[in-house]
Amino acid sequence: MLFSGSGLLQELLVDTVTGVPESVAPIDAVAAALDAAGTLLQQRREFSRQRQAVIVANPELQERELLKLAALANTTGEALRNRGIPDPTASLAAHSAVTVFQIAFTHWVTAKKPPDFAACVAEAASALRALK
Repeated sequence: MLFSGSGLLQELLVDTVTGVPESVAPIDAVAAALDAAGTLLQQRREFSRQRQAVIVANPELQERELLKLAALANTTGEALRNRGIPDPTASLAAHSAVTVFQIAFTHWVTAKKPPDFAACVAEAASALRALK
């Protein structure tokens, strides 16, 4: 039950990456996928908060969550490679997007005042770009 939406999220990310124009840079393609994910998740905040609390309290579920995130990165990377993006660029963009997603999601579900998921993604992406 806790991971039943994983397939839908994965499909949404892949479909979005696949559907953006070929001229779109890999990092912008995955950013579009994160925007699409945010639209889906924004409607499910209370469920997401409860789900996260259960996962945090159970090491076995934490492990399962990490596997789910790795699968998201792998399938997103494959979608980029199918667009003709070579490695390591495809893998770096996909794994970076999943890291941004994970950081944004954690902030989103733990914030006392509910922020917009897209704002959480933008904040995490900005912090990633600021690394030098």
